[in-house]
Amino acid sequence: MAHKFINEIGPGEAIDDIYIVRDPILRSTTRGDLYIAMFLSDSSGQLNGRMWQATETIYKALPKPGFVHVQGRSELYQNNLQIIINNISIVDASKVRIDDFLARTDKDTKQMFEEVKKIVGRIKNPQLKALAGEFLADAELMEKFRNAPGGMKLHHSYIGGLLEHTHSMLRVAVAILPLYPNVQADLVLAGIFLHDIGKTEELTYDMAFSYTDSGQLIGHVVQSLLMINQKADALKAKGTQIEQTVLDALGHITLSHHGQYDFGSPKLPATAEAFMVYYIDDLDAKMSQVTAAIDNELSDSNWTAWKSALQTRLYRKRIE
Repeated sequence: MAHKFINEIGPGEAIDDIYIVRDPILRSTTRGDLYIAMFLSDSSGQLNGRMWQATETIYKALPKPGFVHVQGRSELYQNNLQIIINNISIVDASKVRIDDFLARTDKDTKQMFEEVKKIVGRIKNPQLKALAGEFLADAELMEKFRNAPGGMKLHHSYIGGLLEHTHSMLRVAVAILPLYPNVQADLVLAGIFLHDIGKTEELTYDMAFSYTDSGQLIGHVVQSLLMINQKADALKAKGTQIEQTVLDALGHITLSHHGQYDFGSPKLPATAEAFMVYYIDDLDAKMSQVTAAIDNELSDSNWTAWKSALQTRLYRKRIE
């Protein structure tokens, strides 16, 4: 039987298919009954799953993450689709077609990576150029860079998402930098290239998207700074010294690119280059969220459901 993709499911449908289960949590209702909350996903998206009248034995048997066969139904709850699970069983990973379950960018990763290298190659400052070159020369790291997701849920959450996000940001920077001649272009380009490089260590994506132990403990913002300093140390050992002022300027962009303390930014932007990277990053992330929400809306309404991350519903009707 053909796989029923998540984005094909409507409310009130019987569900009898295989999905990836992620982040299952055993909880209690107000009456003390046990239930399991989880995410169910495939390459097209994810939905909340709920299994009522659950047991601790069922919970402990669930992979975290892994493949499961789910029987139940779909329903709307507070205008959001979810799957109510009656039965759940573990499925051997060798029995499934993995491409059905991990979302991938629909863009050409080889072409994007070549364009990233071309834009980064415009950097003229010899120290920033050497530092970027040290990253590009790390074949194992660049393989991770080409394949890592750009995030877990909010934006570019698919294989190749990190590359796509970085590629888009660099193209935006190239377009607007001529309008701001006092902004140091080399710092902006290097900052964009490396601002999320720590996501190659923060996220794992062999079966489902999840955080590594390092990702949970340190996070990609600080991890990116650590990786920049490690590459600077490697260059120093080869006879190329990266001045501390250069590392501080680049490190500040990395630490402030989330823009606000509430968004997990250790520092607030304090340079023109940091402000530019922050706003380009936020623009590309927001446009990814908005377009995905509009494209993936299940109803025929002119409006999407409420999107908590954006704090709004989105108008879908196009002006032709």
